Amino acid sequence: MTSKAVDCRRAAVLGKPIAHSLSPVLHRAAYGELGLADWSYERFEVDEAALPGFLDGLGPEWAGLSLTMPLKRAVIPLVDEISETAASVDAVNTVVFTADGRRRGDNTDIPGMVAALREHGIEQVDSAAVLGAGATASSALAALSRICTGEVVAYVRSGARAAEMRQWGERLDVDVRTADWADAAEALRAPLVIATTPSGTTDALAAAVPERPTTLFDVLYDPWPTELAARWSMFGGAVVSGLDLLVHQAVLQVEQMTGRAPAPLEAVRRAGEKALAAH
Repeated sequence: MTSKAVDCRRAAVLGKPIAHSLSPVLHRAAYGELGLADWSYERFEVDEAALPGFLDGLGPEWAGLSLTMPLKRAVIPLVDEISETAASVDAVNTVVFTADGRRRGDNTDIPGMVAALREHGIEQVDSAAVLGAGATASSALAALSRICTGEVVAYVRSGARAAEMRQWGERLDVDVRTADWADAAEALRAPLVIATTPSGTTDALAAAVPERPTTLFDVLYDPWPTELAARWSMFGGAVVSGLDLLVHQAVLQVEQMTGRAPAPLEAVRRAGEKALAAH
């Protein structure tokens, strides 16, 4: 790429599979509110093997990329610089192309989680529980490193996963204790519960929601609500959804790619809600 100025700018989301991605809806809504009529945002199905060639083929009109699985780690050796946030979890979900043609990698999932919690009044907690131990769980630990002052208990299904979560805790300077998934109902009494598991995994826990639940952050958004989230709300607990996370991380991406801040959070949220309702 060169530093040649271009009027029409492009951005896109990459991953495999990618047809389900809401990112085009969210980013285009932001462009509309910001008056960026010459900006476009698309989706491309790209796997790890095709990623280097895709990046090398981009012209100076490209402003940035959103990355989903399985590209968040595969892209790291392909960027020129990486933020501390992205490096902390070995995951890049945002690539911004600078004026001089460099590729800058960042992670907006982590600050997006923090912002989504803050929007629901959660600035700080003295302990928390994490359900699951996948890639999203490590991002959850990174977010908790910013707001949790005490112990985080991670509920996992295997010894190997438990070891991984303890390693992430050491790396992120989070006090992590692991517990067996069979005892996951105990997690629901924590001041903050972050569910990072695939659809259906936490359904069996819905019956164990306490009478006075605190805050649940369920990273799923389709289908919504999950059985756990529905039960949590019914009992009067606060629920942060995966759409909240998706909207906040997308807004941060828009700001980085366009250089326009603040991005229109509410317009992006409405677009996401409309798309999910139609789906």
